[in-house]
Amino acid sequence: RELLDVEVKAKARRPPWFERHVQPCVAELLGSALFIFTGVLAVLEDAGGAGRLQPALAHGLALGTAVAVLGDI
Repeated sequence: RELLDVEVKAKARRPPWFERHVQPCVAELLGSALFIFTGVLAVLEDAGGAGRLQPALAHGLALGTAVAVLGDI
């Protein structure tokens, strides 16, 4: 007896409301808060002659750390 090769297409699961609307907003809020926090701290802790370099490095290191830690998500 031969089995017929019939593809059964499962209905695509629509993500819940929380995953579609709330999670992206929370992620954006946390990301923005991270960059604002590091930028403000870098400017407040000005090391004399660092000028624009210190906030730029602070934001770059924060971005690099976030990508390294959360890159798999």
